Amino acid sequence: MSVQCEIAAKQLTDSDPLGFFGRYLTIWVALCIATGIGLGNLFPHWFTWLSHLEIGHVNLLVAILIWVMIYPMMVNIDFNSLRHIGERPKGLIVTSVTNWLVKPFTMAALGWLFFEIVFVDWVTPQNAKEYIAGMILLGSAPCTAMVFVWSQLTKGDATYTLVQVSLNDIVMILVYAPIVAFLLGISDIVVPWETLLLSVVLYVVIPLVAGYLTRVQLLQRGSEERVTQFTDSLKPWTIVGLLLTVVLLFGFQGEIILAQPFVILLIAIPLIIQSLGVAAIAYTWAWLWRIPIEIAGPVALIGSSNFFELAVAVAISLFGLNSGAALATVVGVLVEVPVMLFIVYLVNRTRPWFIWENAHV
Repeated sequence: MSVQCEIAAKQLTDSDPLGFFGRYLTIWVALCIATGIGLGNLFPHWFTWLSHLEIGHVNLLVAILIWVMIYPMMVNIDFNSLRHIGERPKGLIVTSVTNWLVKPFTMAALGWLFFEIVFVDWVTPQNAKEYIAGMILLGSAPCTAMVFVWSQLTKGDATYTLVQVSLNDIVMILVYAPIVAFLLGISDIVVPWETLLLSVVLYVVIPLVAGYLTRVQLLQRGSEERVTQFTDSLKPWTIVGLLLTVVLLFGFQGEIILAQPFVILLIAIPLIIQSLGVAAIAYTWAWLWRIPIEIAGPVALIGSSNFFELAVAVAISLFGLNSGAALATVVGVLVEVPVMLFIVYLVNRTRPWFIWENAHV
């Protein structure tokens, strides 16, 4: 899931679901990375001052930017779609298992493998722990509404996609904090439970409730089209929120990155492997269960992408703006679009493999 997550099922008929910004998201993020590193080294006092704008463990500026990104997405989540939850049980079983029993744990395992063994000579022990923590935060937050975009690109079933996204958001409220705490704990990383729970409330519960209430008000005054118009009007702000967040994070990380220029590549390698691996597991399972391609596509895609807005916010709250954990979550933004477009390509190329006379969902 990325900044375009505000795109909802109503927009699955758009001719260009990614849009100009979304299609070149990796380029914009890369430019913001360069800008942030430059500004961080030219004006370090600016970023020092910004880092002190916090209450408790919550940086106020970053919190505002994260809410700007998350809120429009939440407006488009339709929990009424859950009435269709029993129509395609196999797809939802695959989605739920891969999202919550496979994805977080494989991400933690890959983080440990690469930063405790493969890359051990290239990173300090403290940085290694923080990078692993950031990967865990990403892996424990499967994407939400950005899956609508990937689903459209694979001609996925719009109703099923909406159901799995709505179910995913509800499950996230209940299990995100326990899974993160458990994986951080076994990775020998101190877990401040109060801060973790506060982050979930701030960046999942409150935006979800606000989005739901906004949606109800908009539907009372019009139709689904009114919801779409409202979220469309917020798109420029979500873009600004994402880009400013990236600039800020890399501004704080500027000196570290210049001292270790290959650190972004080191973080990206296990993230890419994990995304492709989760997609392969879910897609193969769907094939073995003879699930139709219009369901199998979204099933494979939801766990491969990440709710990076949440991961970034929690990383900052738990470990700080200039932490390796925050850096790892932002690298997730950098690699997500090209990786997901590649998975979309594979799904479309293998479509004939999922044609059966008596397919079951």
